[in-house]
Amino acid sequence: MDIASGAAKQAYQHMYGLERFLAGSALPKTTRELVKLRASQLNGCAFCVDMHAHDLRADGETDERLFSVVTWREAPWFTPAERAALALTEAATKLGPEGVADDVWAEARAHFDEEELAALVVTIATINAWNRYGTILRLVPGSLRQA
Repeated sequence: MDIASGAAKQAYQHMYGLERFLAGSALPKTTRELVKLRASQLNGCAFCVDMHAHDLRADGETDERLFSVVTWREAPWFTPAERAALALTEAATKLGPEGVADDVWAEARAHFDEEELAALVVTIATINAWNRYGTILRLVPGSLRQA
């Protein structure tokens, strides 16, 4: 089902508007892409995992970091700011009745200014929405590269 050019075309256009906002934001691109990859892993969106891993690789990301996103807490490859972003991503993606823990939010606030933090929150919310599209519609990993 192709809702991007059909019945939900306008909704998809708004989602792409969020992506344009994020591309122009102060949040570093690598951080945005790491967040997108981690949320996609948590949500089981194979299409988005594939896309964001390839995007990171194309931007020069190392294999060590790509392979370690799923185990970022144990891997030495990530900066304190990236760790804070990944922790917030996990907390918001696995959101339970308690919400995001105060210490996770405080750590993110310690590493990002207001503009960056706002973009981080929008990134997390947006990728979670994209993951829902990808999993519900059963988007095929690699299909964008094959088009």
